[in-house]
Amino acid sequence: MAAAFPLSTAPPLPLRHSAAGISLAFRLGRSRRTRHDVHCALRLPAAAAGVTCGQTRRATAVAAAQGQAAAGEGIHDSAGDGSLRMVLVSTAVAVCGSFEFGTCVGYSAPAQAGIVSDIGLSNSEYGVFGSILTIGAMIGALTSGRLADTLGRKMTMRLAAIVGIFGWLTIYFAKGATMLYLGRVLLGYCTGVLSYVVPVFISEIAPKDLRGGLATSNQLFICSGCSAAYIIGALLSWRSLVLVGLLPCAFLLAGLLFIPESPRWLANIGKEKEFRASLQMLRGEKADISREATEIREYIESVHSLPTARIQDLFDSKNMYAVIVGVGLMVFQQLGGINALGFYTSYIFSSAGFSGKLGTTLIGIIQIPITLFGALLMDRSGRRALLLVSSSGTFVGCFLTGLSFYFKAQGLYTELVPTLALYGILAYYAAYSIGMGPVPWVIMSEIFSIDMKAIAGSLVTLVSWIGSFAISYSFSFLMDWNSAGTFFLFSAASLVTVLFVAMLVPETKGRTLEEIQESLKASA
Repeated sequence: MAAAFPLSTAPPLPLRHSAAGISLAFRLGRSRRTRHDVHCALRLPAAAAGVTCGQTRRATAVAAAQGQAAAGEGIHDSAGDGSLRMVLVSTAVAVCGSFEFGTCVGYSAPAQAGIVSDIGLSNSEYGVFGSILTIGAMIGALTSGRLADTLGRKMTMRLAAIVGIFGWLTIYFAKGATMLYLGRVLLGYCTGVLSYVVPVFISEIAPKDLRGGLATSNQLFICSGCSAAYIIGALLSWRSLVLVGLLPCAFLLAGLLFIPESPRWLANIGKEKEFRASLQMLRGEKADISREATEIREYIESVHSLPTARIQDLFDSKNMYAVIVGVGLMVFQQLGGINALGFYTSYIFSSAGFSGKLGTTLIGIIQIPITLFGALLMDRSGRRALLLVSSSGTFVGCFLTGLSFYFKAQGLYTELVPTLALYGILAYYAAYSIGMGPVPWVIMSEIFSIDMKAIAGSLVTLVSWIGSFAISYSFSFLMDWNSAGTFFLFSAASLVTVLFVAMLVPETKGRTLEEIQESLKASA
């Protein structure tokens, strides 16, 4: 059972779970010409956003492109730095939810010793406390899409933050196992909702040239929240550690007062005036949003002409491809073993003869810079390339770890066993953080049409949490069965992931959400 393994030294869990500032600094730090091109591309309407300023000037010689070139130049000249400022501020507020997600997941590891001592829980009872988070997350995943479509993206994040506050307070005042379980379920519901609505909100407000990097900040702040809970938890009591979880909820609630709602959601519910105001605020006070607004409105109108989306519509030919890609990525993300390694890294290191505390510290050190690096590459190399490199890396990492356990069981090369385990697990985490961690959530937020996003997004999120529970719960049984075989199974799943990505996953880099929908329809 899960409780048979020590959880107190588990590392920050890199489930999925600010790259925005780094990505922007990287772009703005290039040559003057490149800065000019990037700024122009961000201000062009969606239909012409792929045309650089230099290309626009050259196009003036062509009569058919004169109007477009003039419009592009006018947009560039009139738009100021504010066109990115509000997008970055809105993303920064939204990823407070991601940080909250991370603290919820990371809390159980450093709190174990204190809770077991003060409340008197057995190891099996604490195992329930650690894993029951996924039960609440499944419930949150089931309701997240409908809530986001009915209440709006901002109100849904606000609701999740309030539930999170109640969850943390319930744990803080707990005197027994029942209140601890209740608080943990509430935190699970909070994370289940946030795991869907945060990447969806970011993808709907971001310019297409920055969407991937900004969306990756979701994973970055999940990792940061886990790390914060783990590091601060070593210094504070388990009740005081609750404050680390309460703070991002408070920042999220306060920040939501100052950022606009998703313009695509406003357009979807027919709030034309609010839609244009939100889009204008996100693109800059002087930016010409007419073309982008028209493109979004026309797409929404085409969707509204269709019948109301139902669950069975997921299996229609026009939606099936996106569902296969979204669900498939989440299934392979979990089959790769991330939650098993996340919960039991310290145990894995110790079993292989390496220091569990040192190993988890090294993982915490590499996670955040690797995730930042992935964010920089997201809108340059593309989603598919990162997924292919990442899944290949997780294959190598799991294979090396499995090999170390095989050598240990056979009594071969005993001096190499700890080294192989260390290199294997570090390689796994590095590879996962650059691609298989953030990219499936980015793609999930991009590939579903606005009418199917609630149903399909909830399904994908639910599948992810079910996989999380299944893999983390079964890992102890698998290790009892065959330690080496367990990691060889994970490595085989990563190998199949490479084939899945190569054959089915589309590239969404550099395209608006509406353009992605058109390409998916052509592929269906």
